[in-house]
Amino acid sequence: MRYPRDMRGYGPNPPDARWPGGAHVAVQFVINYEEGGENNVLHGDAASEAFLSEIVGAAAWPGKRHWNMESIYEYGARAGFWRLHRMFTASNVPATVYGVATALARSPDQVAAMKEAGWDIASHGLRWIDYRDHDEETERADLLEAIRLHAEVVGERPTGMYLGRTSVWSVRLTAAEGGFDWISDTYDDDLPYWLDHDGHGNPINPQLVIPYTLDANDMRFATPQGFNSGDQFFAYLKDAFDTLYAEGKAGRPAMMNIGLHCRLIGRPGRAASLQRFIDYVRSHDNVWLATRQQIADHWREQHPYAPRALRPSRMSREDFVARFGGIFEHSPWVAERAFDLELGPAHDSAGGLHNALARIFRSASETERLGVLTAHPDLAGKLAQAKRLTAESSAEQASAGLDALTDAERETFTRLNASYVQTFGFPFIIAVKGRTKTEILDAFRTRLNNDRATEFGTACTQVERIALLRLKDILPS
Repeated sequence: MRYPRDMRGYGPNPPDARWPGGAHVAVQFVINYEEGGENNVLHGDAASEAFLSEIVGAAAWPGKRHWNMESIYEYGARAGFWRLHRMFTASNVPATVYGVATALARSPDQVAAMKEAGWDIASHGLRWIDYRDHDEETERADLLEAIRLHAEVVGERPTGMYLGRTSVWSVRLTAAEGGFDWISDTYDDDLPYWLDHDGHGNPINPQLVIPYTLDANDMRFATPQGFNSGDQFFAYLKDAFDTLYAEGKAGRPAMMNIGLHCRLIGRPGRAASLQRFIDYVRSHDNVWLATRQQIADHWREQHPYAPRALRPSRMSREDFVARFGGIFEHSPWVAERAFDLELGPAHDSAGGLHNALARIFRSASETERLGVLTAHPDLAGKLAQAKRLTAESSAEQASAGLDALTDAERETFTRLNASYVQTFGFPFIIAVKGRTKTEILDAFRTRLNNDRATEFGTACTQVERIALLRLKDILPS
């Protein structure tokens, strides 16, 4: 079974974003333009809109127009948009628009203002509706029509996409269309990344993802337990910015997204908080204010897609066992059983795959684990002298100088090996990488004093340690 979700991402060591000018953080404002594209029987929808308005908890009205809801959305187009437009242009702050194609078509003056300001106008789908229950072909048809209508209204096709109210198909369909520089229907990281798995792009045409946000987003003015005042919104944005700025200054620059809606933040009582935040950001040096397209262009230049040659979760059983069957010494059954676990992208690292293999080893019977122990060669023993070790064992022992012993040292190892096997019934096992001959001999003598149960556990722990070190030589850590 293969698990499609990626729970690892960049792991503990994300790449250096290398933002222009050495910026500590990239700050990106998104204006969602949805007004005129929302659910409405005038648009051929079955019911009125019920999402993201002043009427928190509103219900859709089947077959009816909702006059209050319509006028709230109209406020965003008629007044809120222009307030935001004045604010951003006066502050010389770039923005990206997520434009619903049918909404843009109903707002020609606003589109002209967006273009004159030099804003990105990305696609926000054909209509501002929920796609969760749409079938794949219907959603694909809407995607293609959104691109066509967007190009007709704006003058060029969109190069970015954020659908928002997605189905399970949405990201795959967008990536497969092939014409988007970036997509944003994820909320899973503070940095852009390349998507090339599980039908969401491929190594020939990988898809760049610029994650979006639902937390630093004015939508929380319209949700339960959201923001009740502009002060709360400003405080949240400020805390997010301060955290990311400090992390970037310490050497881990990332990206801050701010999501906005004309009918929400465009109200006077909220707009003031946005202006305060813009002023706060602009009071800092080393901040890159960018559009999403600029971020995409930068990431493509600084961090181009680099295919990974070895991804365990995508390998066939035959290839998986052939490649990893020797990680636990001469015990391919560990890899065979691990292949049947719920492997996913999180297991494509040394630590991830090690966890899967170790789970199999730990859950095996004592007899099976003893078989793994006895499959290990003696340190500096007869197999080493006869050059009959596995390539892994040979390299490991050589790294500790065990391939270049004096006669006295070899006699000591031979004596201790014999005593240890006679006492415990399996060879002395220790992860030798990074250890000296003296350290190994000291551990040898100390562990000879253990009882068998303790030493069995210690040997198993060392087997796991050896497996991890072997995996680190062939997979990213």
